[in-house]
Amino acid sequence: MCGIVGYIGHRDAFPIVIKGLQRLEYRGYDSAGIALFDGNNINLSKTKGKVEDLKDKSKEISLAGTLGIGHTRWATHGVPNDVNSHPHYSNSGDLVIIHNGIIENYESIKKALQNRDYTFKSDTDTEVLVNLIEEVQKTEGVKLGKAVQIALNQVVGAYAIAVFDKKKPDEIVVAKLGSPLAIGVGEDEFFIASDASPFIEFTNNAIYLEDEEMAIVRLGKEIKLRKIKNDAVAYPNILELQMNLEEIEKGGYDHFMLKEIYEQPRAIMDTYRGRLLADQGIIRMAGIDQNIEKFVNANRIIIVACGTSWHAGLVAEYIFEDLARIPVEVEYASEFRYRNPVITDKDVLIAISQSGETADTLAAIKLAKEKGAFVFGVCNVVGSSIARESDAGAYTHAGPEIGVASTKAFTTQITVLTLIALKLAKEKGEFSGSKFHEYLTELETIPAKVEKALKSNDLVETVAEVYKDSTNCLYLGRGYNFPVALEGALKLKEISYIHAEGYPAAEMKHGPIALIDEQMPVFVIATKKGHYEKVVSNIQEIKSRKGKIIAIVTEGDVQVKELADHVIEIPETLESLTPLLTTIPLQLLSYHIAVMRNCNVDQPRNLAKSVTVE
Repeated sequence: MCGIVGYIGHRDAFPIVIKGLQRLEYRGYDSAGIALFDGNNINLSKTKGKVEDLKDKSKEISLAGTLGIGHTRWATHGVPNDVNSHPHYSNSGDLVIIHNGIIENYESIKKALQNRDYTFKSDTDTEVLVNLIEEVQKTEGVKLGKAVQIALNQVVGAYAIAVFDKKKPDEIVVAKLGSPLAIGVGEDEFFIASDASPFIEFTNNAIYLEDEEMAIVRLGKEIKLRKIKNDAVAYPNILELQMNLEEIEKGGYDHFMLKEIYEQPRAIMDTYRGRLLADQGIIRMAGIDQNIEKFVNANRIIIVACGTSWHAGLVAEYIFEDLARIPVEVEYASEFRYRNPVITDKDVLIAISQSGETADTLAAIKLAKEKGAFVFGVCNVVGSSIARESDAGAYTHAGPEIGVASTKAFTTQITVLTLIALKLAKEKGEFSGSKFHEYLTELETIPAKVEKALKSNDLVETVAEVYKDSTNCLYLGRGYNFPVALEGALKLKEISYIHAEGYPAAEMKHGPIALIDEQMPVFVIATKKGHYEKVVSNIQEIKSRKGKIIAIVTEGDVQVKELADHVIEIPETLESLTPLLTTIPLQLLSYHIAVMRNCNVDQPRNLAKSVTVE
């Protein structure tokens, strides 16, 4: 959940580490800290608050040094304050560490160290870990790299760490289990980070550590990789990054979230580019083509995901069952492995994650593979853990998503899943050639229709002004758009802190209707395709109880306009593709309400972008 950055080389480390922390602040922003080594002393600065607060506080220390590590925190152990902020020293003051993850057995280790006269200033598991490493150095008489390996074999949990010893200022030791870690390889310099964004302007060569790998990053030497469990030599695979600097800057928008909402037409097009060949009647996806029998002969598809990705999975359930006629179950990854699920080698498990690092989803993958299921990953980040753990997969091509509230990840995930469902429907003979061609042609028009839906922005802003002070909201949808109602409610909760709930429209009568009065805004998705008359009946039930109705309708709609207080139109499309359009005004609505309430849109309280701990 936290973000870590490190640098060792010939440049001043401070500006590199600080800028890197700003780019990783989506991973956590409770507190931040930096440690710089100037050849003689370690200069440490850390504070509760954001990286901007750290920049101000760092004026009090020497900023010299070509070795530095930094951290931006999402608190797990210990409240957010200056003391619990990273980096942490060992008792001697020689070792300094930053850590993303959670050490589950830290209490027993801490007691053992206290019995050996170690003292602790913070409440964190990380300070325990750095002192365990120091204790191993003392008792075993080994170098830092070996001490890290021995110590990590004694801990239970997840980690991405970077640690250095001021007595060895030419090296940083890093290690990974369950939390992401990338090493940027430059000319006589190395970069360390939770993802590649902190060093993209310096190098496009990166090594992504595998789980239970560690590396000694030493100036003037090749990076040495070893397996933590058995000390076996591992060999680095240097990848060429495709990311560019412009993708991780705001580009003139006030917030990353707004930028990413407006990037959706291009992101959807990039996701189906080279895969969707409508004029030839072809969908080309290597991960599916090479494993088509696994899908066609599957007893069922199990989709595991969390948050927004889970909502994309719910949309996929409708698509797969409706078009390809394959049974689908959608599971919260966080619950999946704890309920002893029935999984066989006849099942296909699709794991969905924007970051490709979601801890619960990774655990679900490992369980499914143990049971013999075929695992297909859908994620956005190339080289991520889920991409590597899956038997096959497909990347979305959303580009970096910095805003914590996911937007373009949702629509690109639906795009990939739709392509898979259409391909399987054709392969199984569920579609005629003409029907298949109709779907491909229509999917190709979606980016332009999303562009048109975005033109409702001014109207949505007007609606947001009316309801920005609401304390509760309901979101209703049916069929394909029930998951969109859930997603709309989640967006509002995430960034404006207004309580909101999504329901199937027909379920309103089974409880939620009791909440409706003249103060209750109800956002209803009422497109022409998909149970239209039934939704109109639900709207009439709301109106008779004086609820405020905000309807998302197909352009040209007349009937709902007569009933609703506000109407936002979207272009017409096939029913299975409507979620790609109906979600757009709901994203804009949550954004504008959050701005009007002076909320931190890109970094909502208590949240982090990538959930790498359970």
